[in-house]
Amino acid sequence: MIQNKTILFLHQNFPGQFLHLCRALADTNRLFFITKATRNRLQNVKLVEYAPHRAPNPDIHLYLRTLEDAVLHGQGVARLLLQMQKENIRPDIIIGHSGWGETQFVKDVFPDVPLLSYIEFYYSATGADVGFDPEFPSNPELKFQLRVRNQMILSCLEATDVGLSPTHWQHARIPAIFQPKVEVIHDGVDTDAVKPAESPSVTLGEGLHFDGSVPLVTFVARNLEPYRGFHIFMRAVNRILADNPAAHIVIVGGDGVSYGARLPEGDSYKARALKENPIDDESRVHFVGKLEYDVFKKLLQTSDAHVYLTYPFVLSWSMLEAMASGCLLIGSRTPPVEEVVRHGENGLLVNFFDPAEIAATVTDALKRPDDFRDIRRAARQTVIDRYDLTRVCLPRQLALIQRMIG
Repeated sequence: MIQNKTILFLHQNFPGQFLHLCRALADTNRLFFITKATRNRLQNVKLVEYAPHRAPNPDIHLYLRTLEDAVLHGQGVARLLLQMQKENIRPDIIIGHSGWGETQFVKDVFPDVPLLSYIEFYYSATGADVGFDPEFPSNPELKFQLRVRNQMILSCLEATDVGLSPTHWQHARIPAIFQPKVEVIHDGVDTDAVKPAESPSVTLGEGLHFDGSVPLVTFVARNLEPYRGFHIFMRAVNRILADNPAAHIVIVGGDGVSYGARLPEGDSYKARALKENPIDDESRVHFVGKLEYDVFKKLLQTSDAHVYLTYPFVLSWSMLEAMASGCLLIGSRTPPVEEVVRHGENGLLVNFFDPAEIAATVTDALKRPDDFRDIRRAARQTVIDRYDLTRVCLPRQLALIQRMIG
């Protein structure tokens, strides 16, 4: 058990991937968390807020914009670390997300303090998200920008004592020379809380209620955008409606952009998709925005077919949560999904770019639900065996931290 230690976390969006670690450590240790301004709070976690002292220079070389932004974030964190040092606060370990440059200068302030860095994604012009979707071809110069962008991640990899990657595919994207110092441990899914219900039902507001009396198809993304296949799914919607006259479709997600190209002010990928593919029966397709987590869990429990599409990119928590809920997962045949899903055993795989196949697979699932019960059970068991929070992932994370402190 880790106790009586001073532990410092770094993540610009508190608590990020470190929610469960903070909860596990807060009662027996002194926890500090450097983050940007937020209303989020956790008991026994002292927040130390920061902001970069200026925005990146708009006139800087295009290749250097992301790098300068990362330097500004790292500098903002470093100044707080120097202040902590003056106040004689010396962490026993520092745990941070490398994605925005916040861990860059940690070892320059605390060279003897172990640093555990969350390495979420190493960018590349080939073999991953960039260039995957022919509808959104990459800028010919993007490969140069990505190489410069990776300089920050390389700096974090060089400086960190140990890295943490959530999946084997994401780990494989890291340059081979650094892979031995990066461990693969997923953030974890609380399968005691995320689980099937005997009599599932969900109310989504404005009289929208589902209780299993009509077939329900779900699609979830933080934001409705191409990286999560929203544009492809929308091309399957009318086929699903036509082939399943009683079915409803619930689409969860915001109108912003988490990944990829931004759109002009006032535009959205949702608006573009609806313009391209007007919905034939709007009374059966429900855009519900972002949901409270408890409502989200109930929605997954009520789903008859859950569609998850993604570029070769970071794997969403929602896919594993859907599987843990006993959903019949219909996922894209892309590397992050294929690491988890075996077609016909614990889920169904479809061509990311084929709306007809997606719609036909959904229809098959809705018309023959009894034929897929074993797959749904196997989906949950996969998450329990490989990604369970309390029995698999959190114990491994804590053991790693213990070793590093030792």
